[in-house]
Amino acid sequence: MAENEKLRELLTELARRGASDLLLVGGVEASVRHNGEVEKIGDHPLTGAEIEELVEGVLSPVAAEQYRKTQIADSSYRAAGVGRFRINLHRERGQAAAAIRALPVKVPALEELGLPPEVSHLAGLRRGLVLVGGAAGAGKSTTLAALVNEINKHDARHILTIEDPVEYEHQHGRSVIEQVEVGTDAPDFPTALRAALRQAPDVLVVGEMRDPESMAIAVSAAETGHLVLSTLHTTDVASAVSRISDSFPAERQNTIRQELSMAVSAIVTQMLLPSRKGGRVPALEMLMVGYGARQHIRRNALQHLHQEITMTKGKGSITLEESLARLVRQGHLEKDEALEYAVHPDDLKSLLRIA
Repeated sequence: MAENEKLRELLTELARRGASDLLLVGGVEASVRHNGEVEKIGDHPLTGAEIEELVEGVLSPVAAEQYRKTQIADSSYRAAGVGRFRINLHRERGQAAAAIRALPVKVPALEELGLPPEVSHLAGLRRGLVLVGGAAGAGKSTTLAALVNEINKHDARHILTIEDPVEYEHQHGRSVIEQVEVGTDAPDFPTALRAALRQAPDVLVVGEMRDPESMAIAVSAAETGHLVLSTLHTTDVASAVSRISDSFPAERQNTIRQELSMAVSAIVTQMLLPSRKGGRVPALEMLMVGYGARQHIRRNALQHLHQEITMTKGKGSITLEESLARLVRQGHLEKDEALEYAVHPDDLKSLLRIA
């Protein structure tokens, strides 16, 4: 990979500010995302040609070839003395643009993330599919990494992650951890997943289930005794299930729902909210899947899954409104702010005793 001094300067400024993303878009100055807000840091508007020159040279050979063929590519990049980054180079309005995310150096502990304590139950599961959903930038990969870290600290297991790219670099603890990067160690997710099942993992981490083939393999692996952790771009528990089933042709959707109903052990969806104490804090809902939820998934009666969350609190399930209420009590949110994010505001009012 070629070193580019201007890109290095921008990445150094990104790291200095503690920002999460560097955004390079034609016609505007280089910008960073800090605590969810975009701030301009460049000294002049960039052109698409400048952006392409800045970024294309630091892509991996596989990603560079992909960009030349499809005009979009993802790659990891390590800038010596600055940090590791995930690069997405693409085109918009006929010119190059890039989104570059800073990858963290330290793997977080669950207790550092401000997640409800119920989430720690997931690290104790021995088998089944655990889905972590949320919008882009909602902290899904961070939650997944913290769960892997928890397993690594306490259990002697074989953990295999498949990511595009590898975000958190885990060290071997009580567990042995292999990390496969798509585009470098394997050509795509389905190929890496099929190979992984021959490598005897106890825990299989799929960075994102992007296509039906990957979804089918992951569900099958969970059914056959592996603990499978993965992420989806979904906003609530019900949409996580429909996101998977709707990815398949209509004639296969019923079969997938049957398989998913037996494979899934837990579904989490989360968002990151601005805290009055500074930074951002997670709010989430979590369903620990039991007999009732399996029946609803099998019958495609997904509207009943919220009720299942409330009925299985004793097993660790938590509603979004309970999570928001905790954030209010901890001083991160005002009541009115929490109500804006609630899906069931009357439930939140009851929890906070608002008339």
